[in-house]
Amino acid sequence: MIHFENPEGPDSVLNLFKENGFDDTQITKIVRTRPHLLLSDPENILLPKIEFFRSKGVSSSDLPRIITTSPDLLNRSLENHIIPCYDFLKSVLVVNKKVITTLKRSRFSFLYNITKTMVPNIELLREVGASQITISFFVTRYPNFAFIKLSKLVKAVQEVKEMGFNPSRVVFMEALRVVLSLRKPTREYKFEILRRWGWSKEDFLIAFRKHPCFMLLSEEKITKAMNYLVNKLGRPSTDIARTPVVLNLSLEKRIIPRCSVVQILLAKDLVKNDLSLSTFLLPNEKNFLERFVIKFQDAVPQLLSVYQNKMDLMDVEFQSEKVGGTELL
Repeated sequence: MIHFENPEGPDSVLNLFKENGFDDTQITKIVRTRPHLLLSDPENILLPKIEFFRSKGVSSSDLPRIITTSPDLLNRSLENHIIPCYDFLKSVLVVNKKVITTLKRSRFSFLYNITKTMVPNIELLREVGASQITISFFVTRYPNFAFIKLSKLVKAVQEVKEMGFNPSRVVFMEALRVVLSLRKPTREYKFEILRRWGWSKEDFLIAFRKHPCFMLLSEEKITKAMNYLVNKLGRPSTDIARTPVVLNLSLEKRIIPRCSVVQILLAKDLVKNDLSLSTFLLPNEKNFLERFVIKFQDAVPQLLSVYQNKMDLMDVEFQSEKVGGTELL
């Protein structure tokens, strides 16, 4: 427990936080987790650190959130730790905005000893052929992984390279993130889930090379998407292996509404029956509406209502029609 002989010191610290945009909830959290900060010299110890981050472009709204998440930043030496850490990250990421993004995404970025952790990791990535762009992507997008033990990173890099990934491409870093996130038994279990849907080992590797992050999805999400696309839509499971990013899409908000529209168009022979999943599932909202809804409004006025879930698809009169002798739904 901390005892205060004079309340002026703690009050000046609290006022400093308030003057710099911290709300009562944030201040309370900082004080509860790091009460000794109330004994700090606000003008000579705390304020220079706050001003440093402001000078680098940290916004008035982001600064309180960053400090509240990582209050130990205020314990670090500005000259001997924070500035050297910032300078190194700037040398890797080049622009201030990316350094700030990294700081926002990781509570550890400015707390670690960067010389002992991140420096050798960055050197390893450069040695295996990673480009400035891919390294910047890795550090900015997944900053916590940039601080893992070098021995773990060496093993993961080797494994990803053996799977055929090119270190100079961003997808290499996505695969690296997956390998670092999931233990090998977990990855093998994910393969087993998809093997039940007819994927071969080669299908699995094709999907992983295209979009590694589908491996991070839960078993439930994978199973629901595969069940709809294979059993209800009638797509070969290998189609999903060629476009694995569709597994990441929302089943309720994207896959089912769009597939419902395309099924209607197929029943009316308004589109070809060999449309790839990527053709209608991956375009943005505006593009999809223009190509598959607005274009056919005169022929099928109900399309927009169906798409917006304002009409029960089973109530559309032509829903009972068949394509190739099988019911659409």
